Amino acid sequence: MDVDHEVKLLVDAINRLGTKGANGKVSVKYGVLFNDDEVANTFEALVGTLKAAKKRKILTYDGEILLQRVHDNVDVILL
Repeated sequence: MDVDHEVKLLVDAINRLGTKGANGKVSVKYGVLFNDDEVANTFEALVGTLKAAKKRKILTYDGEILLQRVHDNVDVILL
């Protein structure tokens, strides 16, 4: 799969799992995203896809890299 396709699949997953905030942006906790079966079966390297999407300014989150358990409560926000 190419990176652009994986980023699109990630955006679809965030829209499916996330909630729209008062600012109109959809966000999901990293732990919810990481623990979703469909996400786990789709992405070999979720962290890499998240970094690629952040670099393209499609989404944002605090920090450079997200780790399971440590960053489960970090919001991943679609821009």
